Amino acid sequence: MTNLTPETLLRAYAVGLFPMAEHRDDQTLYWVDPEKRGILPFNDFHIPRRLRRTVRQGKFEVRCNTSFTEVIRACAAPSEGRCESWINDEIVALYTTLNERGHAHSVEAWLDQRLVGGLYGVSLGAAFFGESMFSTVRDASKVALVHLVARLKKGKYSLLDTQFITNHLSQFGAVEMPRSGFRQLLASALDYSSTFPVELSKLELETFLQSTTHKS
Repeated sequence: MTNLTPETLLRAYAVGLFPMAEHRDDQTLYWVDPEKRGILPFNDFHIPRRLRRTVRQGKFEVRCNTSFTEVIRACAAPSEGRCESWINDEIVALYTTLNERGHAHSVEAWLDQRLVGGLYGVSLGAAFFGESMFSTVRDASKVALVHLVARLKKGKYSLLDTQFITNHLSQFGAVEMPRSGFRQLLASALDYSSTFPVELSKLELETFLQSTTHKS
């Protein structure tokens, strides 16, 4: 797959496809359409008790869209337990363009003025497609995920796609569903328009935390 444009990328997301590279130095992208799709239901979002305390303590400063390209490059960088990445230079460029056009967003965790964790994804209609996350400090990416879900609920999104299920996501309530069921949810979400809320007040965050379930 060559000469992929942002417009083509959005059309692909609208039918449930997303691109990946075999590794970060591979120049070829291919479409992925998993038979089983991971989603994170908003109404069943769990926050571990210790993480809930960390979020309330405000250890990290959470920002949105201030360092999008740095977030996606950090997601592609080698880390403990992950030597390779499916994010190549073309993906970095494409999603940065989507961010500039308001269709991709990053949620960033900062500590002592350093970017130490975060995530990014694509926004289309009332659906948000989570792409990748990274962390160099304990809990940084998890705090970013909590803030993401709080913002999506504030913005009245109806679908959070996680693509695949990991142990990391399962602890928050992520579930797997057949491709056909995912496409139905996606089609419904695309009937509505949501605006990604960059700002989230302390009161809005606390209200969100109180609305979620506890998990040890």
